[in-house]
Amino acid sequence: MMETGWNMTPESLLLLGAAMIYMITMTITPGPNNIMLTASGANYGFRRTLPHIFGIAIGCLLLFSALALGLGRAFEVYPVLQTGLKIFGSVYLLWLAWKIATAPPPVINTDIVGQPLTFVQAAAFQFMNPKAWVMGIALMAGFLPDQGNLVLNALLLASLSALIGLPCISLWAGFGVAIGKILKSEYHWRWFNRSMGGITAACVVIILQ
Repeated sequence: MMETGWNMTPESLLLLGAAMIYMITMTITPGPNNIMLTASGANYGFRRTLPHIFGIAIGCLLLFSALALGLGRAFEVYPVLQTGLKIFGSVYLLWLAWKIATAPPPVINTDIVGQPLTFVQAAAFQFMNPKAWVMGIALMAGFLPDQGNLVLNALLLASLSALIGLPCISLWAGFGVAIGKILKSEYHWRWFNRSMGGITAACVVIILQ
């Protein structure tokens, strides 16, 4: 008989609750995604940042599922892949930091000027984002139940993590929108964008440790 998914026993429910707390903690704390969402919310508004938000969620869902189904094992067998990921991810993050730092001040009452990160770009970035890899590996290693169907359990856990992460990362975009209402002059905007770009670039130091 085919194994079913997550068994709703007291032990598995406790494990599920712990996984939810873990994902809230990891997705609501600062990191490359949340810093970029803050900058995007301030510069482009919440509505235009929605593809970025959903791209992060779907990208993490795909990454976490892949990790549970064997991708993480490849990094254990071939450590050079992890080194390559760090280097490639760092270079891409520096490019994004430069784009943020050099972004022009937004023009009021227009949806044309500037271009936030697209859904596909945000989703693809998760596969180069070391924090997302750490989150996914710890999530699947620590909270994936050893009973039931592995594939179904992995998809359920990854989907749950994406749903939990959505409101948490959305708060950062909303925070950026609030900051955008405070910045009144072109001078303030330029310094805000440079600061956000600098903070994004600083994440590379953590990545390469």
